Amino acid sequence: MSGLSKTERAGCTNILKLMSKGHLLSLTDTVTNKMIAVENVAEASETILCFTKTAEELLKRKKVHRDLIFKYLVGEGVVMPPNSEKHQLVKRTLELWSSGKAVADKSLPGRSDDTRPRTATETLSTEGKAEVGFDPQVLGQQFCQWFFQLLNSHNPSLGQPPQDWGPQHFWPDVKLRLLAKAGSEQMEDFLGAELVSLRLLALIKEERLLLSPNLQPHGLRTLASPHGPVLVAVAGTIHRDEACLGIFEQIFGLIRSPLENNSWKIKFMNLKIRGQDALGGSDTVAPALSYNSTELQLLCS
Repeated sequence: MSGLSKTERAGCTNILKLMSKGHLLSLTDTVTNKMIAVENVAEASETILCFTKTAEELLKRKKVHRDLIFKYLVGEGVVMPPNSEKHQLVKRTLELWSSGKAVADKSLPGRSDDTRPRTATETLSTEGKAEVGFDPQVLGQQFCQWFFQLLNSHNPSLGQPPQDWGPQHFWPDVKLRLLAKAGSEQMEDFLGAELVSLRLLALIKEERLLLSPNLQPHGLRTLASPHGPVLVAVAGTIHRDEACLGIFEQIFGLIRSPLENNSWKIKFMNLKIRGQDALGGSDTVAPALSYNSTELQLLCS
């Protein structure tokens, strides 16, 4: 009865996993007109998919709230303004599935090597390696999509299997400066791949934050020096569950590792977080970078 493609079915399954048990069972009653009784969440999900004719039909159901679709897109590395209406999120989700770029099924164990999440070494060495026609801005976009999708996968509210986060993506002497403005101002410095990796992970896993980067030109800037690091600066919004908490700006210094296929690894990071009460009316829909090119060049030298 279902008319879903393999990609649509996998995507719908991941969205259904974000629903509460009560809403899932209620949705089962809706799509089956209470003709079929289910005993658990797995049966409910399978029944809903079997009785769904199109992906659009399921996404437009009232019980499939916009926040579930937003969370799903964040987990897929798709950037949408936090005030996007449901019909906009539905359209973007359908576009993602039709493009074939969505992860087929994040819940399946034993994936082949071709479908497992790639590390920074694999991703950026293969996609940003060619020097002929090298475009730093493209590298910046690819890096941000990879980095934030990887980190956000550890947020429990997304209901996704966590991807391969860890100190292997950083240089051993990596530095992180974390500046938080939410009422008062706090600054922390961290040194070393293990410590930096754990601190960033705590933001997502323990504090349940979601970082959604703005990859539009006013939210992303990349600078490359002939013999120094490539600098990637990005602005974005911070979320917890259904609330937008504020905005962030993050600067990455990337340097190639000649011992690891000349791939890119993170050498330093500056992360600035501003809560809603510290914004003073600033735009949180698609935040822009406050750093200018001169300031970034000083970091790059």
